[in-house]
Amino acid sequence: MRAISITAILIPFAAYLLGSIPFGLLLAKLFGAADVRKSGSGNIGATNVTRVAGPLAGILTLVFDTAKGAAAVWLAGRFTEESATWMMVAAFAVLLGHCFPVWLKFKGGKGVATALGVFLALCPLAALAALLLFLLCVAYWRYVSLGSVAAAAAMPLLIYFLWAPHHAPPIMVDAGTLAIALLVIYKHDRNLQRLVEGTEPRFSFDKKKEAE
Repeated sequence: MRAISITAILIPFAAYLLGSIPFGLLLAKLFGAADVRKSGSGNIGATNVTRVAGPLAGILTLVFDTAKGAAAVWLAGRFTEESATWMMVAAFAVLLGHCFPVWLKFKGGKGVATALGVFLALCPLAALAALLLFLLCVAYWRYVSLGSVAAAAAMPLLIYFLWAPHHAPPIMVDAGTLAIALLVIYKHDRNLQRLVEGTEPRFSFDKKKEAE
């Protein structure tokens, strides 16, 4: 019982702290750029970092944000004998850390890259399918936000059908995936409003253009 109590505290706490590391902010400063929170969209994610600090900083932000999502789930699985429930708890906690980091007054990123890392660890096939959908949307419409929302909205179905051959995922995984999808979509609320209004900027590597 005591071990369960310690696990219940340590896993979400550690995952949240890992998720709260603002790699986008740190990398932009490392590359000599302005504070990304005061440039472009003010977001610390890879898209805004790319436009403020350049493609390399953006790519590194994407890699590190994805890695922290995968690491949180992998570590939770390693310490709980691959418990899907605890891996899902870690998945949601690391995303909360990224979206609402305590170090930045709870104003973080939108969670797309971190969610990708989470699902790469939980169900690689579903994650790759969502990534393909994202890339197709961005390639055709050039709206990163639209690709992100489409991938998030599709993830609960992708997890359900691709979790394992002839096996549906545990209820905790279904519920956690839905919660993650809703959180990512919620964080894109302003982008969705601009898409409806026709004022959402298209993606470009040009630093001079307004960020997402």
